[in-house]
Amino acid sequence: MIQTEDIIKIASYFSIIAHTPGRLRVRVNPKIKNESSNISILDIENLPKKINGIKDIKINKIIASVTITYDATIFKPQIWEDLINKRNLEEITEIINNLAKEVM
Repeated sequence: MIQTEDIIKIASYFSIIAHTPGRLRVRVNPKIKNESSNISILDIENLPKKINGIKDIKINKIIASVTITYDATIFKPQIWEDLINKRNLEEITEIINNLAKEVM
């Protein structure tokens, strides 16, 4: 199970390429490979199953980018901007925990 703290840690390796409401494309710093947590690519790809409002996550390993499709009425675009820029993390943590789906 992926934790909110893990999402914040992963996001610290992202920089925004393009962002329109409902679609966020980020560049991934290659140093993420050195991340010692137990988070796999599969964990990241499965986030839509675990958090309401995230529709899809596509990882492009060749160009080191991630595209996140989300419901802009659930996840306001500013939340993503704040997450990537490490602002209002306590508020974001609370939002993510409230949107976490019960996974069996």
